[in-house]
Amino acid sequence: MERQLLVVEDDPLMAESVADYFTGKGWSAMTAGSGADALELMDQEHFHLILLDVMMPGMNGFTTCREIRRKSDVPVIFITARVMEEDKLNGFSLGADDYVTKPFSFPVLYAKAEALTGRVWGKDACRRKAGSLEVDVRNHEVWKQGKPLPLPPKEYEMLLFFLENPGRIYSREQLLIRFWGYDFEGNERVVDSHIKKLRKALGDCGCVIQTIRKSGYRMEVEG
Repeated sequence: MERQLLVVEDDPLMAESVADYFTGKGWSAMTAGSGADALELMDQEHFHLILLDVMMPGMNGFTTCREIRRKSDVPVIFITARVMEEDKLNGFSLGADDYVTKPFSFPVLYAKAEALTGRVWGKDACRRKAGSLEVDVRNHEVWKQGKPLPLPPKEYEMLLFFLENPGRIYSREQLLIRFWGYDFEGNERVVDSHIKKLRKALGDCGCVIQTIRKSGYRMEVEG
């Protein structure tokens, strides 16, 4: 499976240059010109890494990183011309994983990205394991206790999303936007229906989708 990169940078030339370099290495890449655009894309796509510029108009990189961490544990590397120690410490306190200072070497940036995603996602980025579940992301196959577990597309997508964001609470509205889009004309109860079906399929596998009263849903992985 291609790893998916999001480049958040208000300089279009810089953003496209970084994206082109990574796509040339076999990644898939998207760009966002602002923090708000990045957060919107995160509701629609799954990313393995975010490269985040610090100095952006409107919502700067620090504020964007804080909001990203409300949604996901996706690795974040700051790209910045600011080299003051307090800025770096602030970034790390907000959940950043690494810093790259402008001007930077593309090979060095790529090496950092490979090392970070390798640690987070494991050597086999196409496999996810939790409890007695194993998911082959490339082939969209799921096994429970070593036996195939067929899932409809929507339940599969929701399972993968929860597995990659364990312990985080997502509201019905967030899940509705993430899986049905902003233009969906139904109501939030469609989320409850698919969660119910997914829970039934998972059964006792060590991965539990919990209902958090007045907040939404989260997955807890036992053990």
